[in-house]
Amino acid sequence: MTIEELKKLIDTGEKIDIEFKKSQEEFNKDLYESVCSFNNRDGGHIFLGIVDKTKEICGVNPDRIDKMKKDFTTAINNPNKINPPMYLIPEDYEIDGKKIIYIRVPEGTQVRRLNGRIFDRTYEGDIDITDNAELVYKMYGRKQNTYFVNKVYPNLGLEFLDFDVIKRAKKLAMGRVDNHAWTDMNGEEILRSSGLILADPDTGKEGITLAAILLFGKDSTIMSVLPQYKTDAIYRVKNLDRYDDREVVITNLIDSFRRLMDFGKKHLNDVFVLDGDQSVSARDKILREVISNILAHRDYSSAFSAKFVIGKDSMYTENSNLPHGHGELQLNKFKAFPKNPAISKIFREIGYADELGSGMRNTNKYTKLYSGGTPVFVEDNIFQITIPIDNVANLKTGPAAVETITENAADSRKVSDKVSDKMSDKISGRLTGKEKVFLEILISQFKDNEYVTTTVMSSITSIPTSTIRRYMKKFCKLGILVSEGKNKSTQYRITKNGL
Repeated sequence: MTIEELKKLIDTGEKIDIEFKKSQEEFNKDLYESVCSFNNRDGGHIFLGIVDKTKEICGVNPDRIDKMKKDFTTAINNPNKINPPMYLIPEDYEIDGKKIIYIRVPEGTQVRRLNGRIFDRTYEGDIDITDNAELVYKMYGRKQNTYFVNKVYPNLGLEFLDFDVIKRAKKLAMGRVDNHAWTDMNGEEILRSSGLILADPDTGKEGITLAAILLFGKDSTIMSVLPQYKTDAIYRVKNLDRYDDREVVITNLIDSFRRLMDFGKKHLNDVFVLDGDQSVSARDKILREVISNILAHRDYSSAFSAKFVIGKDSMYTENSNLPHGHGELQLNKFKAFPKNPAISKIFREIGYADELGSGMRNTNKYTKLYSGGTPVFVEDNIFQITIPIDNVANLKTGPAAVETITENAADSRKVSDKVSDKMSDKISGRLTGKEKVFLEILISQFKDNEYVTTTVMSSITSIPTSTIRRYMKKFCKLGILVSEGKNKSTQYRITKNGL
């Protein structure tokens, strides 16, 4: 570690992987708690000779350094102190004329205890979690390569599953891919090929896994093995103290996905945008990603109820998580980790999800197209995704808007069909594919509005106003639109001849 690298770490201040201790003459009493918690979490950097609140380099007494380093090495090698014992080498450096001691603590492959207690690292510091069974279980879960959903139930036969759900999943998979591998398989063969029937490592007996039960189990079966399981869908815009609409989803993951999608579609305005030259529903794209995340990547060992909440300015999801890091995730630095591979595999086969890591990229892309905002992903024991939905999505939301939106969509299709008939012999040859798609979106806006502007159309489609202005000018020349006003105050209305 160079002096410049050390200074850079010190300048960032204390956080989840950096700890300062004054320790001028002897160790702070809580030094070993930090060593244990860093090793149990993601590793970290400990600096001795720095004041924690001010980042001031006070320095360690040079005459004490050798003894302090020796005492530290002896303590962490003592299994009665830290178990399993560790081997770390403290290093001393001189910065601005003062001596400091630097200790790099790696991430451990197994859970370590300090004096029989288990410590974990959070943004609040070093926390003793020994008496919190759920947090201890999560820590062991992070340290091992097995997955909770791979738990085998040898005493539960195939009759505890709903084979109608398996048939629906098979149909979805075959609809996506010609000659899909499941085409000639029966239900049991699909389960075996997907790793949903395994041998119990303790007894050697074969049985269905928890993942199989969550994906395809009868509701009674799910509740018998996982009574805390549910997903809470809430719509809260007017009644902020409680909710305006709510649905508690307690069923298999295949049907849960559909019901949560329907809940989102009921309460969120559908704004079609251009993805390249294709008109897509950005709303549906976002819903698909966030809903598949809370279902496929949830820590099912936790009693925490997953939440899908639609508010006035944003929607968010929360689900229990076995974190591999802490804090807000950055798209350019994000590294995906598999959470429940068996569930994720089924979701990919039936089109509920794509390859690992694509969800964050897709959500970011379609949120910008949908509302112009940027989604926020926060990794911790509770994983949270927040999607801004103001400006566009709140134009029409809620149960009362559903019939109106549906009615508008139907009328828009009639208008589009009418335009397409005329385009075939008068206009079609003079429009590009992108212009045709934009024209259909534009015409749908005249159902409720006498006039439209380039600014409004840009907010709806995320197309630059300069491009829209060029489209509008061409439509005016073709007699589809009439413009009124000049420059930024220009408004457009559709002509009778245009239809």
